[in-house]
Amino acid sequence: MAESPRPDLLSLTPEALRRVLADHFQVRGQPAYRAGQVEKWIFERLAPSISAMTDLPRAEREALAASFDLAEPQPATVATSVDGTVKHVWRLADGELVESVLIPTQERLTLCISSQAGCAMGCTFCATGWGGFRRQLTAGEIVAQYRASRRWAEANGLGPVTNIVYMGMGEPLANRAAVHDSLTLLNRGYGVGARRITVSTVGHVPGILELADRHEQFRLALSLHAPTSALRQQLIPLEKRYSLDEVMQALERFDEAGGKRITFEYTMIAGVNDALELVEPLAELARRVGAWVNLIPFNPIPYKDWRASPPARIKAFAAGLARRGVTAAIRASRGRDIDAACGQLRAHTLAEAGAKGS
Repeated sequence: MAESPRPDLLSLTPEALRRVLADHFQVRGQPAYRAGQVEKWIFERLAPSISAMTDLPRAEREALAASFDLAEPQPATVATSVDGTVKHVWRLADGELVESVLIPTQERLTLCISSQAGCAMGCTFCATGWGGFRRQLTAGEIVAQYRASRRWAEANGLGPVTNIVYMGMGEPLANRAAVHDSLTLLNRGYGVGARRITVSTVGHVPGILELADRHEQFRLALSLHAPTSALRQQLIPLEKRYSLDEVMQALERFDEAGGKRITFEYTMIAGVNDALELVEPLAELARRVGAWVNLIPFNPIPYKDWRASPPARIKAFAAGLARRGVTAAIRASRGRDIDAACGQLRAHTLAEAGAKGS
């Protein structure tokens, strides 16, 4: 993101926001309650702009806009699936595109958000990498996805966002400073319970350890996808930097912190990682940290001649885990008709552009 001379109000943690607003209004000779008015507009009313803060005098809105940004993304694309899943592609201030997805069920409305524009991890089963890594998102750009998605959901009859997962574009723990500030903002600023927020990682050990040290009970999802180091290296290049054993040691530290649930995400790819002899080592890893296992049918991506494991094989995997004392769920594919899986829309766009240029 091109550096603005003005701080972004959405990137400031509640404590920092209160402090800078108090200083701003004091210099202008305004009463102290002005800071509280702005704070309410940001965290409760989800104001899309400073000009929307209508209980501030016009002169104060203009002065605030001259000193600060409020960087809201603009919707580039909104697509609704036949199953109710809604995908937003947001255009940021510098033109970069990021994706978020609203996933409604009877019990909840889950929002999947991005932490980077693109991704540098290069996981072979994931579409996001096809777009390349562009840049880190700021804390404000991360929470802005929540603010804009929440406004859209409430305006379109989906109700309140109940859960947030950092499973969109990017590796969250490779953008730790902004992600940690965004977690604080969502939890303490916007009132989202820590247990309703899940951070996903492909195994970034320093980031897992930092998350373990936080007192809030944020959840963690490990993109595992293979229960042995040798197989995992074929799917996740980061395995060469942080081995499965190192990752598991970090997860044990996370688990020891107490009250912080761990989930293993396991994409089922036919003939790649779905051999039934892998059930036992997967169960051993899950039992080691009390993890739940989500089995996910593979979503096709361009230039990769892979397919999802057959339903019978996925069910056999789940049954084998259950017999070994591990809770496993088969995640239903959502939004296939709108390319709702992370990075798919960008990947398919790039593939079409490549085909036209060849």
